[in-house]
Amino acid sequence: MTTDALADTTPEPTWRTFRRGLSLSPELKVGLAGTLAFAIVSMVGRAIVPVAIQLGIDRGLRVQGGPKTEVVLTVALVTVALLTITTTCGYLMIRRLYQVSETALANIRVRTFRHIHDLSMLHQQSERRGALVSRVTSDVDTITHFIQWGGVILLISGGQLVVTTIVMSIYSWKLTLVVLVAFLPAVIVIKTFQKQLARAYAETRHKIGNMLAVVSEAVVGAPIIRSYGVAARTSARLDKSIDEFRQAQRKALFKSVMSFSTGEIAAALALAAVVIVGTRLGIGGELTMGQLVAFLFLVTLFIQPVQIATEVLNEAQNAIAGWRRVLDVLDMQPDVADPAEEGIDLPEGPLDLRFEHVSFHYPTGPTVLDDVHLEIPAKTRVAVVGETGSGKTTFAKLLTRLMDPAQGEVLLSGAPLQKVRFSSLRSRVVLVPQDGFLFDDTVAENVRFARPGMTDEELELAFTELGLLDWVQGLSHGFETNVGERGEALSVGERQLVALVRAYVADPDLLVLDEATSSVDPATEVRLQRTLDAVTRGRTTVAIAHRLSTAQAADEVIVMDKGVVVQRGPHDELVGDPDSIYGRLFASWLEQTR
Repeated sequence: MTTDALADTTPEPTWRTFRRGLSLSPELKVGLAGTLAFAIVSMVGRAIVPVAIQLGIDRGLRVQGGPKTEVVLTVALVTVALLTITTTCGYLMIRRLYQVSETALANIRVRTFRHIHDLSMLHQQSERRGALVSRVTSDVDTITHFIQWGGVILLISGGQLVVTTIVMSIYSWKLTLVVLVAFLPAVIVIKTFQKQLARAYAETRHKIGNMLAVVSEAVVGAPIIRSYGVAARTSARLDKSIDEFRQAQRKALFKSVMSFSTGEIAAALALAAVVIVGTRLGIGGELTMGQLVAFLFLVTLFIQPVQIATEVLNEAQNAIAGWRRVLDVLDMQPDVADPAEEGIDLPEGPLDLRFEHVSFHYPTGPTVLDDVHLEIPAKTRVAVVGETGSGKTTFAKLLTRLMDPAQGEVLLSGAPLQKVRFSSLRSRVVLVPQDGFLFDDTVAENVRFARPGMTDEELELAFTELGLLDWVQGLSHGFETNVGERGEALSVGERQLVALVRAYVADPDLLVLDEATSSVDPATEVRLQRTLDAVTRGRTTVAIAHRLSTAQAADEVIVMDKGVVVQRGPHDELVGDPDSIYGRLFASWLEQTR
């Protein structure tokens, strides 16, 4: 199931998502006691001003003999001192919360990325890459924004609400009851809107993932878009995804405004009721002038967190929707898992390989490999050939454990691949993919990716041994030539040359070439055929061959057709039968090269 499919299912309750999200961030608990202590002092400080006003009016202004300036001054000075302390505590609380949340959410971002990276090729291919990127970027950003802004406000507002309610009750339980009753209908309405907001913001997060996916495809596929003249169609597709996100965001904001407006109406009703009932209580002698004025200030302090909390809860729903999408990814169990400590290492020395009745099919798709059973001795150079869709690339992915077979078992020197630790497998087996992917760095650093710490002399020696020193020195800046994003500053053939050198310096015992020379020009192909002898010498090599010149140089050729091994043997032997599949493939290739 893809993560987008998961997003469309009924979401789990908000409290459970919040609890699970916090369990992924134990860093948020670091210094929590101290943070809460600062928060409590800060919250209590917010009730100081109304109390000071009440004391100033009742004991300093409305007393027999006229106003007592010294009392008013004393109350003012004590209030300023207490506010200074509480403000300092508020600053320290926010600072600690920001530091802790940054660390916690950075770790969530890293953990999510690593988990996505650990997912199998099947999982990654079933999810649009822009949508996956949005999990690590946009969705985590919404969580960050909420914790660093909404979390602080919610913590302060919640405490302020409790403290203010307690102080109001001390002044007048009757007026406190009036305030609570005025807000009761608003609480019910807001709770209903929150459920709708949860669904609205879940849809918003889903739409922004789609939008980022379309943008990513439009940027990466810009050359194809221009060459086919479909810029208008691409723009229309992008406009549609942006409009869908805008519509989803608009619906969410509409419900958010309705929720906020309900709080505003409740606040107005509460103030009006307090003025009316408070005046009657004052006339009846149950409240002094100072107590009534202080209570009105307390009502304002009560209303403020309710109004802010409404907005914060709206942000919380957005953050929870983002948290659900992150958790959806983390909940996906990789179907190609590293056995780690429970696994085994590959045996030392050259590797032989064996497919024992291996079958494979993609989800809801036809069988790609069907009961493949074969052995390849160590240090043998094998070419796997066949028409497009015959199962060649799937064969390579199973051999390097980018995917696992549906039935059967793949073994290297007798060790089942599913039991081999990734650390051992990746150090002994290297795959050179068809596109020759390079990182946005220099030629030298892309080669050093396979062997960190490689000296300049060792780097030059590697290119010399492969006969590529004159080629790399002919680039604009030699070894320091920047290859650009995905290597696009180089030609396709040049990218494959760098990828082959990178595989060479990794010094694997099993080298798998997935049509690694399919896009090179004839001159480069001649160069590669000479240097591939050096790359493959002394190690087991499986080359998924597009050009049959690769098959000619191999010790043995394996011919696949519709997921089945139909022929096997040396090139000279197989080509002798012009009516066989290999004979027809070779004849077709010769025709194309003339």
